[in-house]
Amino acid sequence: MKFLVTGGTGFIGHNVVRLLEQQGHECIIIDTETDYGFVPREELKFLVDSRLARIQTKPRIIDIRDTEHLNTVMRVYKPQAVIHLASFPRQKVVNTNPVVASDVMSNGLINLLELSKQHAITKFVYISSSMVYGDFGWKISEHDRCRPQGQYGIMKYMGEKLVADYSRQGYFDHVIIRPSAVYGEWDVEDRVISKFMLAALRNETMRVHGANEVLDFTHVDDTAKGIVLAATNPAAEGIYNITYSQGEPYTLLDAANLIRQIACKGRIEILDKDSQFPSRSRLNINRAQQELGYDPKISIKEGFQRYYDWYTQNPILWRR
Repeated sequence: MKFLVTGGTGFIGHNVVRLLEQQGHECIIIDTETDYGFVPREELKFLVDSRLARIQTKPRIIDIRDTEHLNTVMRVYKPQAVIHLASFPRQKVVNTNPVVASDVMSNGLINLLELSKQHAITKFVYISSSMVYGDFGWKISEHDRCRPQGQYGIMKYMGEKLVADYSRQGYFDHVIIRPSAVYGEWDVEDRVISKFMLAALRNETMRVHGANEVLDFTHVDDTAKGIVLAATNPAAEGIYNITYSQGEPYTLLDAANLIRQIACKGRIEILDKDSQFPSRSRLNINRAQQELGYDPKISIKEGFQRYYDWYTQNPILWRR
């Protein structure tokens, strides 16, 4: 099958491409390789170069809002399905520049949907977020009500509705993926687990905003596996939670303590919960397990150890 993958050189995106390639699928990558205004250029270059070394497909540097060039790519390469990962990646980044974020996440998405309609795409896979649920408790399912808080969650939820409406009109089938707290190798340093890892490696302080906040920490390999299962299964349709959701739940404090134990250094400071983020917990992944055969394998202990080992092998990312 031939996939157009937007954001295909990103943290999650290149792992999705790598898995698709291993299964014999053909990929076309669209990416801007943006620094979002906060990732140091030298760090971004190292990460992008490292990610590209893991995949065969070479990216085309095109913005999803660029109708002319995106239309040319779809006309020439004739993808059968779209996996849409290109987005502002999280709430903090959206809050920093909400006007540009809205343009990318709204107008860019509509542009991609319109071109998918014109070029007879058969399946559109939209990567959303657990943030669409807002505050939620134990094992929330895809059928539970969404109450997004903050512009990131609201725009992701709006994107879900747009994709579903194009599907309702009969233009293509659709799948919506809701991941949560993704972490792992080849990520930038601005997510909570990467921040904890780097603070420990530098023997600095891990600042825990809300000690008892539970997150469904999911290694990127399991996230990519779930996305590919949904994208390649002809019967997959609708919304799927794709998270780890196995074993005992981990709070932010648990995560910080485990990283300190692995690194044998670092300090922990407990602060108030960050008001910019809803309170989240574990997601129910029964639907993905039953319909897709999704079976996340990487425990938090194993995933954190792998992530720590990767950092120790790449001191350019933390010795500064």
